[in-house]
Amino acid sequence: MKIPLNDAEVEYISEFFSKNEADRIQSALLEELSWHQGDVYVFGRWHKTPRLQAWHGEKELVYRYSGKSLTAEPWSPTLNEIRNRLMEYGFKPNAVLANQYRNGSDKMGWHSDDEPELGVNPIILSLSFGAQRDFDFRHKKTKETYRIPLEHGSLLIMKGSTQRFWQHQLPARKRENATRINLTFRSIFS
Repeated sequence: MKIPLNDAEVEYISEFFSKNEADRIQSALLEELSWHQGDVYVFGRWHKTPRLQAWHGEKELVYRYSGKSLTAEPWSPTLNEIRNRLMEYGFKPNAVLANQYRNGSDKMGWHSDDEPELGVNPIILSLSFGAQRDFDFRHKKTKETYRIPLEHGSLLIMKGSTQRFWQHQLPARKRENATRINLTFRSIFS
């Protein structure tokens, strides 16, 4: 399904993985990835990120964002399986940023994936596993907003000028107690 956003190319596939596949993948990712709570520099101070994260990809690939650098851990078996499936559709990501939202208090603030190492019009392949959470878009100039609930096993594709004109966030949902894992596959250019 195409998402109706001006100045953007966004597509949503609700059942990219079946429920059984998504359950298996979520369980494997919780075990396989090297989860840690990072730090982020906001308003002149360092804070713990309100989620756990892991960075995996090609050997020694470095990703810089929010004032920090991450060196990629090797592909896990499950991440490699997912990457191979994405490659069947013509995508060729060389890295993935994994975020684990332990409950509804964990979140991600407004941002764009527009770092120079992602290129001019990056393709971000966002896979969701676990708790359904709202995902918001906000146009940088018009402030127009759009919300989509990301379902277990779904794929959200952001490409073209999306990152240039739009920001996105995963807001807190205090009543949510279940875990959600988000994988954002991307290509890093050195």
